[in-house]
Amino acid sequence: MAKSNYITRSGWQTLDQELKFLWKDERPKVTQAVSEAAALDDRSENAEYIYGKRRLREIDRRVRFLSKRLEVLQIVDYHPKQEGKVFFRAWVELENEQGETKQYRIVGCDEFDPAKNWISIDSPVARSLIGKEVDDEIKVDTPLGKSLLYINKIWYEKEGLY
Repeated sequence: MAKSNYITRSGWQTLDQELKFLWKDERPKVTQAVSEAAALDDRSENAEYIYGKRRLREIDRRVRFLSKRLEVLQIVDYHPKQEGKVFFRAWVELENEQGETKQYRIVGCDEFDPAKNWISIDSPVARSLIGKEVDDEIKVDTPLGKSLLYINKIWYEKEGLY
């Protein structure tokens, strides 16, 4: 399955800041360090030179990825019409059959973060939630089998109102 190109405004800004940092700060510093290490002596046994060249390749790879990705990403801002239903950017409180609750935020695949309970719009849980309302049930296939979840609450952070 292809990954979606949706992202929150703050997620896009985070990726853009990373790109600018790598290109304007990190890469020039590493390039300078590699130049200085190259001037020292035998490059084949020069750890600073070898590590620096490897780090430059990593930076260049990430810069290429971010440049291409930022071009295709579509920022999705909050809209009042979303209220009451689950769409991209929603926070959702789910309750399982045992009465345990957990809150998730639906975000783009470039910004999902399990530590923050941010799940990708492309995940099975998020896909099954889209368009649902409070008190709806969803069935989700999990590694442990089918799971029945109830939607207790839906809300949106109002970032992106301009």
